[in-house]
Amino acid sequence: MDTSRGLRNETQTVWATALCLALGTAAGLVVLQGSPRALTGPGSLSQPIAVIAGIVAAAAFVVSTVQHRRGETDRMPPWQTAISHASAVALTVAFAAVTAFGVLLGGLVFGAGLHDFTTPALGGALIAGVASAIGGRFAYTAGVGIRTRDLATLLFGFLTIGTLFAMATAADPLWWQQNFSQLGLGARGWAFNGTLVVAGLLFATVGAYIGRDLHRLRGDRALRGIAVVVALWGATGLALAVVGFVPIELNRVVHWIAAIGTLVLFALAAAMSTKALPGPPRALLVATIGLGVLLVAAVLLHIPVRLYSSTGLEAIAVGLGLVWMTTFVRVLAVLVPDAPRVSARATLWRGEGDARRDR
Repeated sequence: MDTSRGLRNETQTVWATALCLALGTAAGLVVLQGSPRALTGPGSLSQPIAVIAGIVAAAAFVVSTVQHRRGETDRMPPWQTAISHASAVALTVAFAAVTAFGVLLGGLVFGAGLHDFTTPALGGALIAGVASAIGGRFAYTAGVGIRTRDLATLLFGFLTIGTLFAMATAADPLWWQQNFSQLGLGARGWAFNGTLVVAGLLFATVGAYIGRDLHRLRGDRALRGIAVVVALWGATGLALAVVGFVPIELNRVVHWIAAIGTLVLFALAAAMSTKALPGPPRALLVATIGLGVLLVAAVLLHIPVRLYSSTGLEAIAVGLGLVWMTTFVRVLAVLVPDAPRVSARATLWRGEGDARRDR
């Protein structure tokens, strides 16, 4: 990106941030009328501000995507265009959820430190404006040109924020003695279950972007293998979403099948993604072997030694998986060109005419 274009984009981002601040403040003035409110708890500021900031962030991402990526899919075949648009919709939902959960978690943290703090509508509106400006700026910047490694970071951050909020609002303070599924129980379980559903959507979107990058790297000849990679990441996301949609108290069998399926599908997706890379690069092989050894050690420390509960093993497994994903997408970013690649195929699956063009 040249200097003048970069400065122009930064100026647009500043104006977008200011607009998000104004929209959030105006919406807060309308929604927060009445008696002064606390930061968190029943009838507090957190819930309405989370909704306002989430909507503003989603709108900022949509505006930025249309503004900076208009015409990107004009020359693409319908199937490639459909994947691009579906990914944009999923990201819109994700940015709204990340912003909303961030506000809710922030409300809990500041509420614990600012005892008996209340503010009238104007003060609440200003807080809504600041939250909208932060979330809106983040989303608007992503719309300029989000990359696969940015998505992996977003997924990691969202899982952290959502899980911390679910832990802080858990109905059973001793949930950690069993497993993470306990966070999804009861009326307050919506936080953890919702986190899993949105994280599943993000997993599928990351898979679509991995497929995009692999296509830029290897072209139409590798589309069949790339389609398998994307499908496995999509299935991983779907299984994780089912874990959230079907809490353990609703159907224990379906919940655990989906949970185990998520781990198995993630492993398959990781293996096929590594296989799809030319090489594969040494950094990725070292990380894969090292993290695999650490995972085996974690299992041994849990089952025979009983050093920690299932919660500890789950946390280690998820953490190692996200570390591997971060390594993979960073390696991918080094190898893949930035320019979009338009497929020459009219359909995803190769026909006779497509086979001739691939040669």
